Amino acid sequence: MTEYTIPIGRAQACIALAARQGWDIGTALEEAGISPVLVTEGRSRVSMEQFAALIRNLWRTTDDELMGLGSAPVPRGTMRLMSYALLGTPDLGSVLQRYVELAKAVPGFPPIVVAVGPKEVRVSTELARIEQADEVIVDALLAAGHRFASWAIGRQLPLRRVEVPYPQPDEIDDYDVVFGAPVVFSAPTAAVVFATEMLASPCIRTEVELDEFLRRAPAGLLLRRDHGSSMVDRVRRILAERGATGQRATADEIAAGLAMSPQTLRRRLRDEHTSIRQIRESILLDAAIASLVRGDETLTALSRRLGFSEPSAFSRAFRRWTGRSPGSYLPRGAAQSGEHSPSDPQRARPRPAGNSCNSEQ
Repeated sequence: MTEYTIPIGRAQACIALAARQGWDIGTALEEAGISPVLVTEGRSRVSMEQFAALIRNLWRTTDDELMGLGSAPVPRGTMRLMSYALLGTPDLGSVLQRYVELAKAVPGFPPIVVAVGPKEVRVSTELARIEQADEVIVDALLAAGHRFASWAIGRQLPLRRVEVPYPQPDEIDDYDVVFGAPVVFSAPTAAVVFATEMLASPCIRTEVELDEFLRRAPAGLLLRRDHGSSMVDRVRRILAERGATGQRATADEIAAGLAMSPQTLRRRLRDEHTSIRQIRESILLDAAIASLVRGDETLTALSRRLGFSEPSAFSRAFRRWTGRSPGSYLPRGAAQSGEHSPSDPQRARPRPAGNSCNSEQ
């Protein structure tokens, strides 16, 4: 499946946080392979590994896994130790009970409150301070907890909703594929909510499995995009199974795979402000960025693989999607001219999936 990319808004949130704390963000961007020019363009995106490298750099620089959000620094390795301490519990309810106790024992770690009702469980995180652009840390805490719980019980823990204590950002469009649930913005606290019956789910994991799980941090914890519940993500999975272009899947075939009529499919996608064509474009964009960041494929080869007639056609489409040329995404030191970076002055508004209404074609 084609890897999702990360909206630049999440990287911008890290940069804003680092600027307030006086950290060296220039070095962090350089080590992550993110060009500063991309940070100034709101339509830019970065690869999952680039974003993970940015977070790892800030962890290393600050030796604080909460990056200044807690009441005191939480040294690197703390969450790993907490994860090991959570193993050996019989079920999800026991995991949460031990998690609350561990949070109390770790200086600087935000208190965890578990409220169990007859139908819903609400697990909230009482953050010491919430400032503008700290949403990336809030999301990381909630997503990491949800990923761990799902991993521990060996299946996806369905969330009924996610609550975050900040207004909805303009440039971040990946909440459904991060959480797979509706998000309530400007809530009193950060929280995830799920069905009470899930507390009885048995925990099945071992320490050997935990080592592999933690090796994927932070990308695997924050942004494992494998459970999006929206129609966009269901269509994307069908298209991505057919390769980077997804061109061979018609609207009728996609609708049949979803057990609905093509008319219903188009209506459902319109309700989510997108179309099949736009989803195809988002898959192409993600595949293109992944290749450009690796720097192991010429633009001629990449454009051909993605189904474009020539590199200039690919460059025009890429500028329309991101506002930047493909060369802006090449690793430092890569060729910035010739077939590796054809220029094209044309610029237009991007049409990524989920951001604007349109028909299929």
